Amino acid sequence: MSYVLCLDCGATNVRAILVDEHGTLVAKASQPNSTDAGAENPQFHVWNADRILNQLAHCARKIMPQVDPAQVRGVTITTFGVDGALVDAEGKLLYPVISWKCPRTAEVMKSVSKYIPQSRLNEISGVGEFAFNTIYKLIWLKENRPELLEKAHAWLFISNLLAHRLTGVMATDRTMAGTSQMTDVTTGDWSEEILNVLGIRKSLFPPMVNAGDVIGHLTPTACSLLGLPTDAALPVISTGHDTQFALFGSGVKENQPFLSSGTWEILMLRTPQAKLAPEDYAAGATVEFDSKPGLLNPGLQWIASGIIEWVKATCYHGESFDTMDAEAEAIPPGSDGVKLVPDFLPSDPVPGSIQGLILGRTRAHIYRAAMEALTLRLKHRLQKLEKVGNFKATELLLVGGGARNKVWTQMRADILGLPILVSTVSESTVLGAAMFAFAGAGIYPSPEACRDAIGISYETTLPAAQHEQYRALGF
Repeated sequence: MSYVLCLDCGATNVRAILVDEHGTLVAKASQPNSTDAGAENPQFHVWNADRILNQLAHCARKIMPQVDPAQVRGVTITTFGVDGALVDAEGKLLYPVISWKCPRTAEVMKSVSKYIPQSRLNEISGVGEFAFNTIYKLIWLKENRPELLEKAHAWLFISNLLAHRLTGVMATDRTMAGTSQMTDVTTGDWSEEILNVLGIRKSLFPPMVNAGDVIGHLTPTACSLLGLPTDAALPVISTGHDTQFALFGSGVKENQPFLSSGTWEILMLRTPQAKLAPEDYAAGATVEFDSKPGLLNPGLQWIASGIIEWVKATCYHGESFDTMDAEAEAIPPGSDGVKLVPDFLPSDPVPGSIQGLILGRTRAHIYRAAMEALTLRLKHRLQKLEKVGNFKATELLLVGGGARNKVWTQMRADILGLPILVSTVSESTVLGAAMFAFAGAGIYPSPEACRDAIGISYETTLPAAQHEQYRALGF
């Protein structure tokens, strides 16, 4: 039996997972992840990259005894997008990794037109205007710490920062570059126009590698850190932005809508081309590079489970989701008039709110109202994606932590009026990354061959339970 080790750095948890060649997740361990406050401002958010690596390594050492280490064929790393850091020639950080949660870039985005019109950025990169995009981090550094840009050897996205720690090789995962708002959607490379107007040299970015390419091999120190024999010298295989591998690992077909439901919900397609109009970007649309060169992922994204977690922390004080779901199920569609406006980001022009609270309404009304508001947002965004992709949805494929919430899944089916397909594999991101790792390690001839051999099955939730009630309420 052959295995690959997937190191998954999420915003909430970091995990090490061993996957066998049949797609079985044979062992996993996790630790909580969180940002630190920035040195300049306690409201700033940064990631401690060294702590994250040590946590991932601790998780790997914990699970490695469950298999024969000699049968591990490769390592791969998936992370959230956009975040990274400037490093010197040895890979030492010149400034901490600015988190996508950090509010400092909101003002930068508002004033980006002094360099280049936002509409031109959209047109070139395909990437929507989100304050957490890589471009605004680099502009913030340019305007506030220009000496660091001058002395920096490279910019490493967080997946590549971790890969460099393990291999000594600097690279750029293509799927991470595609989240930066600095690439050209037509060429798949860095945009010379964008870099020139920003005054950022292209040499700052190490060579791009495609998903499934070998970045480098584990050093003896890295082998020991991960609990492997010091002479293992395993290949570290490029993956990168977790969303693209959730897409692939879910088995989604071209022009089949896909929803990754986690802290953020990301609604996407896999398609050879995507042309978005200014009104699409105004509605929150974006285009990223697919895991397969030549394909693009147009989509829309919004914060989702992050709001659900806020409701849990604020109203339920450590009680389980089972309790929350049981209470929400007892509330009728429409939440007895309680409505939640899910605009909770610092960059949202109008703050979110909860409306319709009167005596007799409970925390369950707030929780159900949050799920309904997010599902209604999904419905509107799916209608927008249908126009962008020129297709009509007949079903929705759902993955991620939000897919485990059966109450929410049924609500989605009822409000959308569509069957919801949930992969029976709960870890689509890790499975998709493993498929590319097995191909990169030579166990399968291609990621697609690995996916075909593993096979993907689904559980289907049909619109039935409260579909007509939601229609009558105008959902």
